[in-house]
Amino acid sequence: MAAPGFFERQAHARRNTGLLIILFLTAVTLITLAVCLVGYFVTLGEGTRPPFHHWLLSSHGLITASTVIGIIIIGSLVRWLDLAGGGSRVANMVKARLIEPDTTHQDERRLRNIVEEMSIASGVPVPDLYVMDHETGINAFVAGYDAGEAVMVVTRGTLDELDRDELQGVVAHEFSHILNGDMRINVRLIALLAGILMIGQIGQFLVRAGFYRSTSRRLTGGNRDGRAQAAMGLIGLALLLIGYVGVFFGRLIQAAVSRQREMLADASSVQFTRNPEGIGGALYKIGIKGGYLDSTSHASDMNHMCFGEAARMKFTSLLASHPPIDKRIDAIQPGLMARLRSRLRDTMPASELTPKHREPEPVNLVDTVRSVAGPTGTTKLAEQHTDRQSINRTRGQVSGKVGTVSRQSEAYAIQWLKQLPSTFRNLLYTRTGAVQLCYALLLWPLPVPVQRERYEELPEHPLLGPQPEMLGKLTATLRSLGEGARFPVLELAMPALRKLDAEERKQLSANVWKLVVADQRLSLFELALTSFLSRHLSADAGRAVSVKYRTYKAVLPAISTVLGVFARAGTDNPQDVRKLYREAMAGFGAVSPDATLPKVSIKDLRYALKTLSHLSPLLKPAVLDACGHCIEHDGQVGIREYELMRLVADQLDCPMPPL
Repeated sequence: MAAPGFFERQAHARRNTGLLIILFLTAVTLITLAVCLVGYFVTLGEGTRPPFHHWLLSSHGLITASTVIGIIIIGSLVRWLDLAGGGSRVANMVKARLIEPDTTHQDERRLRNIVEEMSIASGVPVPDLYVMDHETGINAFVAGYDAGEAVMVVTRGTLDELDRDELQGVVAHEFSHILNGDMRINVRLIALLAGILMIGQIGQFLVRAGFYRSTSRRLTGGNRDGRAQAAMGLIGLALLLIGYVGVFFGRLIQAAVSRQREMLADASSVQFTRNPEGIGGALYKIGIKGGYLDSTSHASDMNHMCFGEAARMKFTSLLASHPPIDKRIDAIQPGLMARLRSRLRDTMPASELTPKHREPEPVNLVDTVRSVAGPTGTTKLAEQHTDRQSINRTRGQVSGKVGTVSRQSEAYAIQWLKQLPSTFRNLLYTRTGAVQLCYALLLWPLPVPVQRERYEELPEHPLLGPQPEMLGKLTATLRSLGEGARFPVLELAMPALRKLDAEERKQLSANVWKLVVADQRLSLFELALTSFLSRHLSADAGRAVSVKYRTYKAVLPAISTVLGVFARAGTDNPQDVRKLYREAMAGFGAVSPDATLPKVSIKDLRYALKTLSHLSPLLKPAVLDACGHCIEHDGQVGIREYELMRLVADQLDCPMPPL
């Protein structure tokens, strides 16, 4: 049976939310009944007691149950709102430090290089990177609500103890969580656990308030309220014990949601890197050194989202969020555990451990670009696949490339980064360089005098104003790299662009739009660039996109708008345009033979893409394949057509790797 694809995994991750809610409601019910049981004995004293179920329906019982449920819901809601800021809020919660894009620390640069390779190969914007400086254990996690706004957090032990192959295995494992949609449910689970644990925290407070104050008063000779204080302490003790029920169910929920996903992420890591000993070695070292997070009080809350177990616990076999290390290693490759034990049993520095990093086969970037773009700037689909399958077999398979990392895309990413001028690359890591890059992406095809006229129209600003000398360097490099480099360099600049504050982002968008409209026309790339910046730099960029549509019927006008644009982009022949449009729309219902293409404005296209972003994950592949049919009909995909494809994929939250 074939492994589930990107969209199936996304849909499964969303279905897990339903399981999460069921388990949460079960825990809330049992905790509420337990607290009501305490209230039942406390409120009735030693007199004749009615049956518990009668008391539960009385005013005392209903008030107690409502109070408990209210406390749990409020606790979860407060944490839910607190984490609405996305992955960066989670990173700040554990006091992780942002790794600056232009860091000079050797281990941090190594991590950034690996993450950038994986980002370009998968089509995911480069995530923000954080390090927990005080954690010596080996661990990592990703957080966020969608792939475009993810953050990756690693411990200092991960950087210090792992060699490049092992670190690449960990990064690939975490990218699998990004691509599979696991991050969203992980963050939501933190919020739900906060509510479940709230009763225990209240009990802990009452124990301190009751017993400690009662003891203090006895020592000082005052005991008028001693009994009341002792009663408060006993109630607190009961709630504290009930809180452990919440802890138990919290752990159980984490284990139910997390275990299978960790095995899938391990397998995806091997698929992405083609090196089982990389992630295997990282897991083996966790087994020796451990991955516990000791410097944060949130280790238990976040146990389910980490690479390895983050918190110490009893009943590990029942409540662990991750399968045992030896089982994870054996599942990666039979016999791997024995080889690693033989190879890594001596405590050697990570730099001396084998296996040594195996460089991919050398690929000449110029030849790679020629084979992908061709002399006329078109993509030869027959040359994209390892098995050199025919053009006809590649048609309709655009959605199959989403959320994947192929050997070609990884090799291309590595070689492309190696041959990128270091001075140019370093500029992308600064806010100023990233801002000027946005301008240069629009200016570089123009003659120098026209470039000067355009950027002189931009308002002066220390950061956002034009800087002619830097713009000259950037445009010259972009001209030598060619059109195919535009999206990759933009993705490299995203960590620096995210550091702009809200007002700076707004001004940058205004400046970019001023350059776009200067010639009174809008190219496909200009549309893609403005849409990309709008989506990833907007105020709600880190928030989850809800599913509103589970059938095509409600979004047919939006599909018609998008396919009308793609049909026109796919061919210059008016008759072929109408034919392509009818063929693409046929997959969504009957189309009249005399159906005409809708007239599409930029506003219409943007509204259509926003509408389609709310589709159920399982409905998105057909939309992408219909778009692919239009641009692949002649066996070639132009760079501009690919950029249009990237625009749609990005707006639908579907990472599109380089073709």
